[in-house]
Amino acid sequence: MTPLEIGTAGIAGLFLLIVARVPIGFAMIIVGVAGVALQSSWPPALTLLATEPASVLSNVDLATVPLFLLMGTFATIAGFSADIYNAVAALFGHRRGGLAYATIAGCAGFGVVCGSSTATAATFARVALPEMLKRGYSPAFSTGTIAAGGTLKSLIPPSIVMVLYCIVAKTFIFDLFFAAIVPALLALALNLAAITLIVRLRPQAAPVLQPVPWKEKRQALARASPALILIAGVFGGLYSGIFTVNEAASVAAVLSFLFALARGRLTWKSLVEGLRESASATAMLYVILIGAFVFSYFITLARIPEALVRGIEGLPLAPLAIVFLLLAGYLVLGAVFDEISAMLITLPFVLPVIVKLGYDPVWWGIINVVVIELGMIIPPIGVIVFLLHGLAREIPIRTIYRGVAPFIAADLALLALLTVFPSIALWLPKLLTS
Repeated sequence: MTPLEIGTAGIAGLFLLIVARVPIGFAMIIVGVAGVALQSSWPPALTLLATEPASVLSNVDLATVPLFLLMGTFATIAGFSADIYNAVAALFGHRRGGLAYATIAGCAGFGVVCGSSTATAATFARVALPEMLKRGYSPAFSTGTIAAGGTLKSLIPPSIVMVLYCIVAKTFIFDLFFAAIVPALLALALNLAAITLIVRLRPQAAPVLQPVPWKEKRQALARASPALILIAGVFGGLYSGIFTVNEAASVAAVLSFLFALARGRLTWKSLVEGLRESASATAMLYVILIGAFVFSYFITLARIPEALVRGIEGLPLAPLAIVFLLLAGYLVLGAVFDEISAMLITLPFVLPVIVKLGYDPVWWGIINVVVIELGMIIPPIGVIVFLLHGLAREIPIRTIYRGVAPFIAADLALLALLTVFPSIALWLPKLLTS
């Protein structure tokens, strides 16, 4: 067999292993080692089991992952999600759809201090959903808003998805964080616009509430001040250049720990449980990354990227049309596989194609994050939709999907804008480096 044939067989074997429910990280390791062995011999293939884990474990940038996860754990224990939501709800809750605006804004704010989109959605399902339903908001509108708010986390720096992309794509994390600022603001604006459209077309979905007295507003803002200090510390230190990404993650983890301790909400039980959850998530991500590096080595050795570039160069299509075809493939793939895994599997042979077409890897990183956002809520397998259904069994899945449909349209509009106009994501990094 030629290297290209071995590479093609390896990709097919990887998907078979995933369908057989082999964990994605181990599936990539098995295929990568076996593929390298078929192209050379077993001794050099087996050395990958030592060199690639050592490379991943010694990667300083990857240390931000457990730190950001810890920050999210302690921020949740400290009750920041409820404080942020209550403060925004006190300010805007009296408007039609005000609690939905508060949920989106609260998710965006909490996303800065939380390392996970699913954790953000789960937290606000507990905080916001009971309040919205109690005040007469429709179940579809309420759950759709929470699902959309949860997906915003992926695009709001600091983002674990962005860190993983930068490590695999060998791109500077700061560049991607800066590039995400404008798309994140645009995503927030589009989601708020979707809420405005919904409440105008279906006023019964969001009844108007009584205004909150100014005294209660001030109290809600005072309770939210520690969360605002943490957000200002993360963003201010990161983008002013005072902190590196690792230092910002460390400071954020320590500050969130101290706030949880000062509020008296940190018990031994919650501490141990939080550390266990963070360690479990970190271990899973490390195994997936090790698998991605082993698989990437095999794919490069099999010359799959070169073959793809040659094949695409022969297509009578414009570069933009090729990008849209790739995005359609990602959306289909995201409906079947875990979105982060799909990104890490395809990146070794898709990124060279993107670069050959003349696009910036930083821009493609933002596009990948938006596609991952969509994959979390798009049918038939939306992780966040199933999570919300698990937390609110009385609300059918079809109701949640009906509620999330306008926000899917908003995310598709964002994806189209970023694809057609890459400068939306790239102008700020270029401005800062010029």
